[in-house]
Amino acid sequence: QVQLVESGGGLVQSGGSLRLSCAASGRTLSSSAMAWFRQAPGKERDTVAAISWTGDSTYYGDSVKGRFTISRDNAKNTVSLHMNSLKPEDTAVYYCAARAGPSRGYFTEEYEYDYWGQGTQVTVSS
Repeated sequence: QVQLVESGGGLVQSGGSLRLSCAASGRTLSSSAMAWFRQAPGKERDTVAAISWTGDSTYYGDSVKGRFTISRDNAKNTVSLHMNSLKPEDTAVYYCAARAGPSRGYFTEEYEYDYWGQGTQVTVSS
């Protein structure tokens, strides 16, 4: 069974930066699309960023474009989310997700992902 473990969350001031990492174990995800989602209290889970298995195709939600960067290291079975210019509205639990099988391109819907991490809290203070 695949396990995804996120790390790197924490408390940061507005304008600051954080780097989230997601490590996969149980099997290689080098041919799987992956993504980051987030859920703020009282809100639905949103797609933050998504990346194809090759890493050459990416998607960003409108609210994070130009500030966040998703990347992956297939050799290490990891995906990262670099977050810059953080805002209080970025406060949420961030989840890593991966598809089970190989596929082209990226995917932006929750139902398209098979494996999920437990989430890591990001809090941005004003």
